[in-house]
Formats: sequence, structure tokens, C-alpha cells
Amino acid sequence: MIGLRGPGRPPPPPPPPPPRSARCRRDSAAAGLPPPPRLRAACPPAACPLPAAGPMASTSAEIIAFLLTISGWVLVSSTLPTDYWKVSTIDGTVITTATFWANLWKTCVTDSTGVSNCKDFPSMLALDGYIQACRGLMISAVCLGFFGAIFGLVGMKCTKVGGSDQTKAKIACLAGLIFILSGLCSMTSCSLYANRITSEFFDPSFVAQKYELGAALFIGWAGASLCIIGGSIFCFSIAENSNSPRRGYAYNGATSVMSSRTKVHNSVPEKTPPKHFDKNAYV
Repeated sequence: MIGLRGPGRPPPPPPPPPPRSARCRRDSAAAGLPPPPRLRAACPPAACPLPAAGPMASTSAEIIAFLLTISGWVLVSSTLPTDYWKVSTIDGTVITTATFWANLWKTCVTDSTGVSNCKDFPSMLALDGYIQACRGLMISAVCLGFFGAIFGLVGMKCTKVGGSDQTKAKIACLAGLIFILSGLCSMTSCSLYANRITSEFFDPSFVAQKYELGAALFIGWAGASLCIIGGSIFCFSIAENSNSPRRGYAYNGATSVMSSRTKVHNSVPEKTPPKHFDKNAYV
């Protein structure tokens, strides 16, 4: 049965065009190209993983550790030539008449006028055993701190030398161990020297000149503490590097293939339904 559209009835709306993805696949199939990849839907904010803040935190920790260790090494190095390892004064009724002080290399006396008279130790082999041990430990601490600073600078993530992140983490851990050893050497030297001073001071049978702790010992203890703290932070950097997550990246195809698909899509004209319909179009 054939029906005609009435004169006052509006024409029906045209059918909707196919979606863009369907047209792209249809045009690619007509041109003999593989279909374009499907776009992955964006995940909701609650399900999307946040970017890890581990590398930035590790870099900041390494910078803090490097500053601590360098400061401690400078303090330890300045302790070695410092004069006041032990100090003793002779006081008069009004003013200080004389000040006796000594370090690892010489012993001196300063009178009330400010004139100092120093005497170097005559022979290294004739020295007391604790002075020789303190000399060796302090020199070892300074040398270890120098090599630790070089390894620490190479092993930091903010530098461009040292290889991959795993290699740099191992070098930073080695620098931390060297700085810890340097701090232990300095602390042992200062503690050994201070133990000898205190034992002589509180010994009632010791009749010679008694001394007190000098400023160099406190500087050495502070530098050793900074080296040990900074070296410990350096050692933890290898653990932070091993626990940092690895990011994966999806391969979306070559650029040339995508550009050729775009050209084919642009060259094929879209088929749109006619806008005007004859009165016998829907018969």
C-alpha cells in the first residue's frame, strides 16, 4: 500500500550522522589502513594514582645531608690546627697572670701582657701515646672527609655525573659510610684527649700542671656529630631509591601512521543526507 504525505504535515527529521569514531574506522577500512586506536576513558580522580613525591624528597634529603657533612668536615679540619685543646690559667689577686694552653703540636704560655711563648714537641717518637693516636685519628678524619665529599657530590641525584639512579644511589651510600667513619675518627680522637685531661684533673696524686677542656674539643665533637648525621642520611638514599615506584608508558603508535590516517580522513568527503525531500520521498 502506497501512502502520500499530506500537504500540511512537516517532513521528518534527517537521520543523525554516525559518530566520528565509526566514520574514522569506516574511512580507514576503505583506504586499506588499520583502524585507529581506541581512546582510553579517563579514570575518576579517586581512582587515578597521584604522582609519587619520592624522587623530589630524596633529592632534598641528599642536599641536606651534603650540607651537613661538608659543614662537619670543615669543623673537623679547623680543629686540627686549633690552639686551645687544653687550657689552664694562673690567677692573681687582680688579673690573670698566665695562661697555659696546648694542642697536638705544641705547648704555649701567655702572660698578662699578651706575649706568648711556645715550644714545639721535640720528637714525635718521644710523645705520649694518646697524642700520637689523636694525631693519626684527626688526619684520617680529614682525609676521609675529603674523599667522602667527592663521592657525595658524584652520587647526588641533582648532578649530571655518576650514571643511572641505581649507580648514583650506591655511590651516595658509599659517601655516607665514609663520612660516618670520618666522624667516628674525629669523635674518638677528641674523646681520648678529653679523657686524659679529666683523668689527670681529678687524680689527687697528679702534682703537675692540671688543664681543662679547651674550645677545640667542643668544635671537634660538633663536627663529628654533623658528619655522622649527614652520612646516615646519605646511607638511607639507597633504600629510598629501591622503594621508588616505576612509571609505565603506553605506546600509541608511530607519528607517520597517525598523520596518514588524518590525511585519509580529511580527503574522504562525508556523506550527508539531502536537506530537501520530494513529496514522494516517503512512499
